[in-house]
Amino acid sequence: MKILFASSESAPFVKSGGLADVAGSLTRAVRNRMHACRVVLPLYSDIADLYKDEMKFVVDFSVPLGWRNQYCGVFEYTYGGVKHYFLDNEYYFRRRGIYGFFDDAERFAFFSKAVLEMIHHIDFKPEIVHANDWQTALIPVYLNVFYRHLDNFRNIKSVLTIHNIQYQGMFDTAVRFDVAGLPGSAGNILDFNKDTNFLKGGIEQADAVTTVSPAYADELMDPWYAHGLDAILRDNQYKMNGILNGIDYMDYNPETDVNIAQNYSASDFSKRGENKKDLQMSMGLEPRADAMVIGMVTRLVGHKGLDLVKEAFWKLMEMDVQFVLLGTGDWQYEKFFRDAVAQYQGRVGVTIGFDDALARRIYAGSDVFLMPSKTEPCGLSQLIALRYGSIPVVRQTGGLKDTINDFGGEFGNGYNFLTYNAYDMLDAIYRAAHDFSIEDAWEHHVRTAMQCDFSWGRSAGDYINLYKNLIAE
Repeated sequence: MKILFASSESAPFVKSGGLADVAGSLTRAVRNRMHACRVVLPLYSDIADLYKDEMKFVVDFSVPLGWRNQYCGVFEYTYGGVKHYFLDNEYYFRRRGIYGFFDDAERFAFFSKAVLEMIHHIDFKPEIVHANDWQTALIPVYLNVFYRHLDNFRNIKSVLTIHNIQYQGMFDTAVRFDVAGLPGSAGNILDFNKDTNFLKGGIEQADAVTTVSPAYADELMDPWYAHGLDAILRDNQYKMNGILNGIDYMDYNPETDVNIAQNYSASDFSKRGENKKDLQMSMGLEPRADAMVIGMVTRLVGHKGLDLVKEAFWKLMEMDVQFVLLGTGDWQYEKFFRDAVAQYQGRVGVTIGFDDALARRIYAGSDVFLMPSKTEPCGLSQLIALRYGSIPVVRQTGGLKDTINDFGGEFGNGYNFLTYNAYDMLDAIYRAAHDFSIEDAWEHHVRTAMQCDFSWGRSAGDYINLYKNLIAE
């Protein structure tokens, strides 16, 4: 099969969240199963020169977008055996950052149209175009409205993956015509509650829609989770699929990770404690092997459950635990955790920002990894924590529900709680602390966690089956 994977970000080139990890890892996993899979993304200024300097120019062409005709240059670079196309337009992409600009609607409408226009000019004719989130949700729309009648596009099937439905690409009504360039007869495709909604259009026009976990696919039928799109999703439930994300086990590997103080494996993690000591020393904590270290690597935003952590923090500090956090986001949470460092010196370590090397040291050095999310479409952090032997404590929602089973039952690999309540979260932490105090029990838990397999193997197989079924239709 031939798959073109369109994404607004992809690791290692440019990353703001989990979408980049999926774009970077899933495509390699599909390619490793002997399918032709290529990636296309914008040529941002933020992409490092070490990649740009090795890119090869392929072709340039003009992209019609409403009343505009915009230049697009195509460059290519192969990473991990996967060919990546980078679409160049300095007006749209030569700026610092990738999202949050006044003209994001036009920028990603251009990118979506350019992805399809590129197919005329390259030596790769995909059978599947796989779009991701609102930034590329116009690809299925444009495919059906402008390209479906052409020979190169007649048999192409489209897939749209919703990584987080909270972000939908909602804009003013005029955007669908002036910016997106849709004809009047197709304007209703993007119409939603008298606004323009890119994601809504993509859901309706794609041949298949996926989410990043089975539980999240079910949750999106509920208005509480769907951010207004539940009726649209229920109407299109027949083409919905929940496929769990994985992680790259070559990249996230405690046996070879150069970012951690001491390498170890599931068969021999006797030296894992050296990473705990290193983390404690570097974060200003008292180096105690007997103190349970709770780690968090997260965006500091409300839906990550940080209000539960704030509410319960004083009770948490009554326990013999230490707390480490890496993240950036809302000022109220940044201030709270900075204040906690001053109040609980030697027991709380916080770094505001993001540092991939430090994140890995937290995974390798913490005993427990806390994710009390209000919503979590899939979550990758709990999977990385398992890989490094940090036991997840999570709320049962989305992908957390699909991946973490409580040690109190069969097939346990962590601790979970159901209701969005600070004291239910504390109860799960109390149970973890009890087991931590029993050395043999905790060693069993760590070994069990590290033996879990959430690599891309099974998930890539699910996507491949989806692609095959679409092509066969």
